Amino acid sequence: MTYLKIKRIIDLILSLLALLLLSPLFLLIIIAIKMDSKGPIMFKQKRVGINKTHFNILKFRTMLSETPRDVPTHLLDNPDLYITRIGKFLRKTSLDELPQIINIIKGEMSVIGPRPALWNQYDLIAERDKYGANNVPVGLTGLAQISGRDELTIENKARLDGNYANHISLSLDVKCFFGTIAYVCKKDGIVEGGTGTLTKNKVSTMKEMKKK
Repeated sequence: MTYLKIKRIIDLILSLLALLLLSPLFLLIIIAIKMDSKGPIMFKQKRVGINKTHFNILKFRTMLSETPRDVPTHLLDNPDLYITRIGKFLRKTSLDELPQIINIIKGEMSVIGPRPALWNQYDLIAERDKYGANNVPVGLTGLAQISGRDELTIENKARLDGNYANHISLSLDVKCFFGTIAYVCKKDGIVEGGTGTLTKNKVSTMKEMKKK
C-alpha cells in the first residue's frame, strides 16, 4: 500500500473523529456568526485541488456579505472594513477553517498538504507547477503554513509546497501537524493587508482578475 492510500485512511479517521468531538464548538461558532452579522454561516470559494481540479472550499464566514469575492484577504487594501467582530477571532485562531473537515471527508482535501490556491491565483499555480506541487492532495495546513504563511513570497511558498510534494511521508505530515498547532498558538505569519513584499503579487493577481 502506497503512503497516499495510507494518508487517505488517516485523513478519514482524523476528520470523522474531529467532526464528532468538535460538534459543540461548531454549534457555538454558528450561533456567534448569526448574532454578529447578517449573511450565511458558511463561505464557499472555488479553489484548486489535486492535479488542478476545482472544488468549493468551506469556511465559517468571517467577513461581511458585500466583501469582494475571489480576492485573498491579504490583497484587500483595508480588510478591517470587511472582517466581522467574531471573524477577527475566528481568523486569528484559524477556527474559520474547521468546516474544511467536510472537504477532507469528501476527499477534496487532506489534513496536510499545500494550501489550495484560489482559482485565479495563476502566478502561484504556475509556480507550483515548476516543483510538482499541484500533483499532491491539497491540505488544511502544510509546510508553507509553518514556515511563514502569508509573509512568504509566491516563489518561496511554491518552493516549500514542492519540497513537501517531493518528500511526502508520515514523518513530514506529523511535523506539519504539530508545527501548525505551535504556529496557531503564536499567531505568526498572518497578514491581513497587502503590503511590503506582497505588493508585486497583489498587482499581478488583480491584473489577471480584471482580464476575466
